[in-house]
Amino acid sequence: MKAAALLLAACDMAAGAQTPPAPPTPAQPDMASLDYRLQPRRIAENTWVIEGAVADFSRANGCNIINTAFIATGEGVLVINTGPSRLYGEQQRRAIAAVTDQPVRQVLNLNLHPDYFFGNQAWADVPIQALAGSIEGQRAEGEAYADNLYRLCGDWMRATQATPAREALAPQTLRLGRHVLHLQRLQGHTGDDLVLLDEHTGVLFAGGLVFANRVPTTPHADAGAWLASLDQLRQWHAQGRFRLVVPSHGPVHAGLQGMEQTRDWLQWLTALMQTSAAQGLDLSELLRQRVPERFAAWAAQPAELHRSLAQWYPRYERQALGARP
Repeated sequence: MKAAALLLAACDMAAGAQTPPAPPTPAQPDMASLDYRLQPRRIAENTWVIEGAVADFSRANGCNIINTAFIATGEGVLVINTGPSRLYGEQQRRAIAAVTDQPVRQVLNLNLHPDYFFGNQAWADVPIQALAGSIEGQRAEGEAYADNLYRLCGDWMRATQATPAREALAPQTLRLGRHVLHLQRLQGHTGDDLVLLDEHTGVLFAGGLVFANRVPTTPHADAGAWLASLDQLRQWHAQGRFRLVVPSHGPVHAGLQGMEQTRDWLQWLTALMQTSAAQGLDLSELLRQRVPERFAAWAAQPAELHRSLAQWYPRYERQALGARP
């Protein structure tokens, strides 16, 4: 216990990443009418984001904790992620129509997690695309996701069925109007993480690879691959390829702030588990540890930390046992 506490104290003294500024607070969903009160916010030319709560899933927020977005390219609208429920997808569709009369041309799901694709039912008449691994995961885990979200979200999930993307997408560059959109496959948050970089506006839609002011989720994560993907995104920034980042969870922000927060968390968490496993600490001891002060105010704390430890720590224990004589 003492050594682990010292590790935490040392990490607490380390320089943390800057905190992205908070966005305008989204309107609170109306539970009585099941109205998400979605409010598209223009962040760049022809580009809007619909911000979700920086929080964990709850009935109070309608389980809407994701940022969805759309680009009105002049040759049709590209929609990025469809939210946590059929109801969200329907209201997202109306919110987009209130902003632009351009037809929706294409919908993208950036990964396999439910809040990225559970609104797909509302877009049945539009091509819905994702990376092949994401579609495979959506199909394999959709029913389990639905069971969990019905339990957590209640009536917000009415008539929602897991509806995976229908078309596998290969990494490519799309040219729509003035927008040159680079679709890139990375890995780490999941096995297939789609990111979208708009060369025209300098906006990066980073999906689940970047979290800002919120503890990252890790059910399908590989920390090494995730850190490598963050290195790739950092290189793009050094090359001047983007100026604004839209994470799937947390505020839209300029530059590297969310990436450095995510990197900092992953490095701290893996170091904690490696050191604790080497010392022979069990999971119950680890769950009682405090986090460094720079993480303490992040959303979904400590629930997300506890989930990550429960998912990952047994692996580190096995590795430590294998390394002992």
